[in-house]
Amino acid sequence: MYTCIDTRQENKIVYLYQEYVMESQKLSALQLELLNVYSFQPKEEDLIAIKKLLAGYFSGKLTKNIQKAIEEKNITEEDLDKWLNE
Repeated sequence: MYTCIDTRQENKIVYLYQEYVMESQKLSALQLELLNVYSFQPKEEDLIAIKKLLAGYFSGKLTKNIQKAIEEKNITEEDLDKWLNE
């Protein structure tokens, strides 16, 4: 038999579950945060928006790191073209 639980109880359950998962599987902080998002049962359109935000964030971070490596190692456009054709 199921009973209704209030938001505080639901939050406590999510917190306890996160603690259990964190101890048993060592999830990252990002994974735990995503568990919080999914625990509130967002709409499909919200999940798509979250995925786009994450993709944009990590894409920007990757681009920034690549640009930094190019500058630090003095990689030229010719080098990049040569590597693409290998």
